[in-house]
Amino acid sequence: MNAAAGVFAVSCTREQSTGAGTLQREQQLNQFLADVERRALRIAEIAVRDRDEALDLVQEAMIKLARNYADRPGDEWTPLFYRILQNGVRDWHRRQKVRNRVMVWFGRGTSSEDDYDIAANTPDPAGRAPDVELQTHEAMQHLEASLHELPGRQREAFMLRTFEGLDVAGTAVAMGCSAGSVKTHYSRAVHALRNKLGDHWQ
Repeated sequence: MNAAAGVFAVSCTREQSTGAGTLQREQQLNQFLADVERRALRIAEIAVRDRDEALDLVQEAMIKLARNYADRPGDEWTPLFYRILQNGVRDWHRRQKVRNRVMVWFGRGTSSEDDYDIAANTPDPAGRAPDVELQTHEAMQHLEASLHELPGRQREAFMLRTFEGLDVAGTAVAMGCSAGSVKTHYSRAVHALRNKLGDHWQ
């Protein structure tokens, strides 16, 4: 997939469905996908540390949402979308583990870590001064490194609550767990990140 790909506009039109209502629904869904794309890509990129793989995961999640949940109320799309995306991320990690075991079996070892720098490749829309931008860049590096060290469920809860701004109920839907579990995972993530980041914590 082209790493510079723009908005993933996915049609939700059914062959047997016609009329203004269907067109409006399709426009609403495409607007939702356009709005959520960048944040979803960032979450996926942090989770898998590979931009192309993250793009594929986001597009696949968008397609599944359009195919399976286009008729659901619009306020349900966000948690449903992130549940699909998180399931895709978990499947990706499972596939990587299998691949790495196979590679070790054949004596070739595992592939080297992808050192693509997310923060360095993200333009600063605020046009901040270089020293402020450098501090922000360093803080993001520390944050992203610390996020990678968190257990998967804690990382999911933190990113969905903090990056995407989902409430506890929406995060529970996205993660496929109870609200109590979300609170526990999020609390543990925040505590661990505060300890790891020290002066970088905001």
